[in-house]
Amino acid sequence: MDTPELLESTQVEASPRIRLWPVGVILALAAGALLTIWQFLDLHRQGLYIKSAEVFLATIGALLVWVLFASRLRWKNRLLACGGVLGLVGLLAATLEIRGVTGDLLLVLEWRWTKTSSEQLTIEAAEVEPGSIPLPVESAHDFPQFSGPDRNGKLAGPRLAKDWDAQPPELLWRQPIGTAWSGFAIVGQYAVTMEQRGDSELVTCYHLTTGELIWTHADKTYFESIIAGSGPRTVPTIVDGRVFTLGSTGQMNCLDLLDGKVIWAKNVAEENIAPSEDGTILPDWGISCSPLVAEGKVLVTVGAEEGRSLIAYDVLTGDEVWSAGDDNASYSSPLLASIDGRPQVLIFNDPGVKSHALDSGEVLWGYDWRGGHPHIALPVVLPDGRVLISSGYGTGSELLQVGQEDSEGWSAEPIWESKKLKSKFANLIVRDGSIYGLDDGILACLDLETGKRQWKKGRYGHGQMILVGDLLLVMAESGEAVLLEPTPKKHRELTRFAVLDSKTWNPPALAGEYLLVRNDKEVACYRLALE
Repeated sequence: MDTPELLESTQVEASPRIRLWPVGVILALAAGALLTIWQFLDLHRQGLYIKSAEVFLATIGALLVWVLFASRLRWKNRLLACGGVLGLVGLLAATLEIRGVTGDLLLVLEWRWTKTSSEQLTIEAAEVEPGSIPLPVESAHDFPQFSGPDRNGKLAGPRLAKDWDAQPPELLWRQPIGTAWSGFAIVGQYAVTMEQRGDSELVTCYHLTTGELIWTHADKTYFESIIAGSGPRTVPTIVDGRVFTLGSTGQMNCLDLLDGKVIWAKNVAEENIAPSEDGTILPDWGISCSPLVAEGKVLVTVGAEEGRSLIAYDVLTGDEVWSAGDDNASYSSPLLASIDGRPQVLIFNDPGVKSHALDSGEVLWGYDWRGGHPHIALPVVLPDGRVLISSGYGTGSELLQVGQEDSEGWSAEPIWESKKLKSKFANLIVRDGSIYGLDDGILACLDLETGKRQWKKGRYGHGQMILVGDLLLVMAESGEAVLLEPTPKKHRELTRFAVLDSKTWNPPALAGEYLLVRNDKEVACYRLALE
C-alpha cells in the first residue's frame, strides 16, 4: 500500500505548478519596446506602425515558445494551445484577404467573398443620347485637369458658405464606381474619370449634376498591386474638346469629349520601356502620371532610359515631338512653370526633380532628392525662381533657389530643409507666406521664408487639399470633407461633413459649387452652399 508521502510526491510530479513569470517578462519587454518605438525613435508614422507590428509578432512568437517549452503544462495541453492559435491564424487567412493598406500602411482586410466594385460592375450602356449635350465653352468654373485649372490646387472661387450644419451640402447623386485612384476632370456638364471594371480599364464620362453615363471607352488591360490596389490612378486632362488619359499600364488615349470616340491611342510603356530581367516594364505601383497639355503638346512621364524619361506628343496626331531625360519615373505628374522667363516642365522623378525645356525637352536643371520611396506631391513653383518640394516616409520638405547663372547653365541650391512637413500624397498649398500640408496625415503650417513650423493639428489622414478663395478644403482619408481657414496663427477648422464612408485617396474636383468626390468604391456629387 502506498504511503501518504508517496501519494503526495506522485501528485506533485503529475501536476506541476504552471510557470507564469515568463509571461510577465514577455509582456513587460513588449511594452518597453512599444514605449521606446513611439517615444524615442525618430521614425515616420508608417515606420512606427511597422515596428509595432514586428513587436506584436515577436510577442506572439515568444508566448508560443513559452507554451511549448516553459509553461509546465501537460504536453497534450501545450499542443492543443499551439494548435488552437495556428488554427485561428489559418481560419483568418482562409476567410480574410488583404485589400490594400491605409496611408499609414495599416492593412485593410475584407472577407474573401466580398466582391470589389471592379468585380461587381459591368460595362454599361450610355444613359444619355450621344451628342445630345452640346460641348460647353470652357470657363473659369471648370476643373479640367489634375489639381485644378493651373495644376496648383488653387481656385479663385466660389465663395463657399462656412457652416455646413446651418447650410448643409445638397447630395445630387451617389452611386458605385469601378476601382481606381483616379479623380475627375470637369468641363461644363462633362465629368470624366477612369475606372477598372473586370479586365477592362475604362475612361468614363458622367453628367455632372445627374450622374448619368454619357459615354465609355474601354481597353483590355489590368493592373493590380497588394499595397496600391487595382485599376488606373491618374486624372484625365480636357483641352479644346479632347480628353487625354494615361492608364496604369501605359495605355494612352486621345478621345473626343462629345462622344468618347478615339482620335488616337498608343501604349507608351510598351513603346519606350525595356523589360527588366523578370519581364516587367512598369513601376511597382503602376504608371501614375496625369497628362500635361501645353503649347500643342501632351507630355507624360514614361521613366525609360536613353533619353526617354519624359516624352512630348503632338495633341492632334499623337506623333512624338521630342523625348529627353534618363530618370526612372516615380508617381508624380509633370508641371508647367516659367522660371527666369523660360517655359519649362518640372517632374518629380525617382532620383529627384528635373526641369525640361518645353520647346525641346532639353534638361535645364536637376536637384537630387532622397529616394528609396515614392515621390508623389507636385513641386510648388513660387515667385523669384523658388521651388518647394516635399515627400513622405520621414523625408520632409525643402525650398530651392533656381536660376540661370549664364546663357549656358542653370543652378538649383537649397534655401532651407525641414522634416516638420512630410507630404506623402497631397500637394502643398502656399498662401500669404505660409505653407500648408499634411505631415504624416496631420495638417501642418510652416513659415515659407524659414521653414519653421507654426503649428500642427488636425488628423485628416493621407487625403487631398484644394485652396478655394481664402478657404482650405481638405478631403480627408476617412471620406470627410473639411473646411478650414488657413492662417499661420493657429489651426482653425470651420465645418465638416461625411462625403463617403471608406478610404479616400482620390483627388476631389470642385467645379463652381459642385463638389465631385470618389474613391475605389463609389462616387458622390454635392452642391455646396455659397455665401
